[in-house]
Amino acid sequence: MVSSNETGPELRIDSSNGVKINGASVMKADIEASNGVIHVIDTVLIPSAEAAE
Repeated sequence: MVSSNETGPELRIDSSNGVKINGASVMKADIEASNGVIHVIDTVLIPSAEAAE
């Protein structure tokens, strides 16, 4: 599945074997914070040069 949002590039979401976002595994999900929800992943997501423009 591909998800897009208003503020950034498309994200590839794979849930066939655990949950992965652009190839990064979700290590811990749904951590409540005072201003939102945190999901811990095992890789730093770096936007492409095109997304930065």
